[in-house]
Amino acid sequence: MPDSAPSSGSGLRVLVVEDDPDVLQTTLEMLRLLGHWATGVSSAETARDRYFDGAFDVVMIDVGLPALSGMDLAQELGQRNAAVRIIFATGQAAPRELPPGTQWLRKPFGVDALADALATPPSGSPMPDRR
Repeated sequence: MPDSAPSSGSGLRVLVVEDDPDVLQTTLEMLRLLGHWATGVSSAETARDRYFDGAFDVVMIDVGLPALSGMDLAQELGQRNAAVRIIFATGQAAPRELPPGTQWLRKPFGVDALADALATPPSGSPMPDRR
C-alpha cells in the first residue's frame, strides 16, 4: 500500500490496518490532509511483520479483519510495546470495556472525528460518534 506524506508540519506516524481498499485509501488521504504521515496494510499479519517499536505513534486497526482479528493484533502489539497507541476503527458498536490505552472510532467517520481521535489521549472509552 502507498505511503502518504504530511502536507505540512510534523505530524504523527500512523499505521492503518484495514482490509477494505477503499476505506484504507480514504483513511490514508484524511490522515495526509490532517498533516500526518501514514502507511497502510490490508491484514493483521502484514501489520505484525511491519510494526516495530518506535516506528509508529498510532496504529489504527479495523476489528473485523480476516484471519487474525484486530483485537488479537492489538493484544500482540501491546505485549511487544505497552506504550503503543491503538485506535480501533470499525463499524461495530463499542464494547462495554476497551483494553487500556485504546480508543474506539466508529465507521464511517469523517475528518473531524479522525482529528478528534488523534488529538484525544487514549482512555479506554469510545470516541463520540461524529460523522
